[in-house]
Amino acid sequence: MTNDAYRRAGVDIAAGTRATELMKAAVHATYTSAVLSKTGAFGGLYDARQLMEMDAPVLVASTDGVGTKTMVAAKLGRWDTIGQDLVNHCVNDILVQGARPLFFLDYVASSKLDPEQIAAVVGGCAIACQAVGAALLGGETAEMPGVYQPGEIDLAGTIIGVVERARIIDGSAIQVGDVILALPSSGLHTNGYSLARKALADLNWTEVHPDLGISIEEALLAVHRPYLREIEALWQAGVPLHGLAHITGGGVIDNLPRILPTGVGAVIRRGTWTEPSIFPLIQRFGAVTSAEMFHAFNMGLGMLIIVSADQADRVQMTLPEARLVGEILAGPSIVTVDGI
Repeated sequence: MTNDAYRRAGVDIAAGTRATELMKAAVHATYTSAVLSKTGAFGGLYDARQLMEMDAPVLVASTDGVGTKTMVAAKLGRWDTIGQDLVNHCVNDILVQGARPLFFLDYVASSKLDPEQIAAVVGGCAIACQAVGAALLGGETAEMPGVYQPGEIDLAGTIIGVVERARIIDGSAIQVGDVILALPSSGLHTNGYSLARKALADLNWTEVHPDLGISIEEALLAVHRPYLREIEALWQAGVPLHGLAHITGGGVIDNLPRILPTGVGAVIRRGTWTEPSIFPLIQRFGAVTSAEMFHAFNMGLGMLIIVSADQADRVQMTLPEARLVGEILAGPSIVTVDGI
């Protein structure tokens, strides 16, 4: 059967079918014995019997995207990393509540389907899912001419995880005197790209930049770090975690207050960690104030860990890369950054 009329309208069904075939092996590689459906099923089937072994399992869900980082990928013709960014971002978002991932679903849309391009993106999702033990249970590939710009894509995903109710991390244990440690980011992760692209637009992105030691292309496409293994190491070491904050859009200014209970605030002391060199480059060429930099970017603070002061050494012994960057104070639930 031909679909000439639909193709002339801008939608190629055959391209969608080919994309599915190209990504099938990568998707299957994420499957565990809990996955009961096949690629292409109307809905993904996941055997939840393992949850019966838990005392009081609570499902945790999150949906997110990679924003205009897709435009950086399009500009450079690199599609192998943004799928990893998407999964890792979502993993971190449920991790802060103590959840481990079970399965993930992706959504990829474009004005015109390029099967190889879509397969590369979904292949990245599969790589990241395998790394954290999550099944890539299903997804959607959409071709929508007129909605998206030619050559660009939209990428979003949903993750489902689980946590024992008694082990939910909700910030309620945070108290005055607690300390804040940070695990470093790999760069921008998946936020601030509209500002970064504008600030760096007139520079050469492919040559090694002297301030970076790598090209701007490599710096901007650095994969968003997942922190599951690091937090699992703290759990195994018996460190009581009072709070976790994934620093995404809105920076530390907006994200840390999301977990602070009433009556406490936080101070972050600039200079206590190494800020990736991509940030001062953006600030200089974009003429951005330090205050706005901390509101738009993670500034090298990928994941914040809040523990009692007597646990700080244990955190750093378990995770040597962790840096003591601030503390919890009495006052309104806001964050101030010393040194800006």
